Amino acid sequence: MKPTTVLVLLRAVCVAMPLLLGACASWLPSSRTEVASRWNSYDDAMHSLAAFTPFESSRADVHRQGLDPHLNPGVTVLHFADVLQRFSTAALIRNGDMDRGVSACFQAGQRCNAYAISVKKLHRQRVGNFWADSLDFRRETITTGWSVDVLLVFVDDLLVYELMGGQPSIREVELQRKPLGPLQGWGTQLAR
Repeated sequence: MKPTTVLVLLRAVCVAMPLLLGACASWLPSSRTEVASRWNSYDDAMHSLAAFTPFESSRADVHRQGLDPHLNPGVTVLHFADVLQRFSTAALIRNGDMDRGVSACFQAGQRCNAYAISVKKLHRQRVGNFWADSLDFRRETITTGWSVDVLLVFVDDLLVYELMGGQPSIREVELQRKPLGPLQGWGTQLAR
C-alpha cells in the first residue's frame, strides 16, 4: 500500500470512530410499560377524577369519563367480598366513626361493588457505555413515569366512596455491576 492510501484510511478511521462511539448510547435498548388510558399524566387523572362526588355521581358518570371496565383495561370490577377485604379493619370501627360511603356499602351487602383502577405509564431507558452494557460489565437503567390507583365503591349504581392515590413522579435508577463481565455467570452455567 502506498503511504498516502494508509494516511487516507487512518484519517477516515479517526473521523468515523467518534461518530460510531458517540452513537453507541442510542444502540442501548429501551422499553415502555403503559396501561391504555386517556390520561397523559398524573395531574390529568386527578383532574378527571375530581369530577366525581360520592352520593351524587352515578356509574354512568364514571363510564362517561372513560372508566368503563368493558372498554378500559385499567379498570377491575370488585365484588362485595373483594371490597370487604379492602376494608377489613373498617369492620372493627363503630358504625358512627366509619366513613359514610363505606358504612353504606357494608349495609348494602351484595348490592355493593367497586372499581379498582390502576393506570401507569413507565419508560425504561438503558444509559451509559454500549460496550460495557453489551459485555455485561455495567448496566444502568433509568425508569421514569407516573402511576394512579383509585377505588370507586358503588351501592347499586350510585358512587358512595372514592379513594385516590398513586405516584405523581417516578424516577428510579438501577445499576448492575459485574467486574468480570460475561465471565461472571460462568460458574452457575458450569454447575448445571
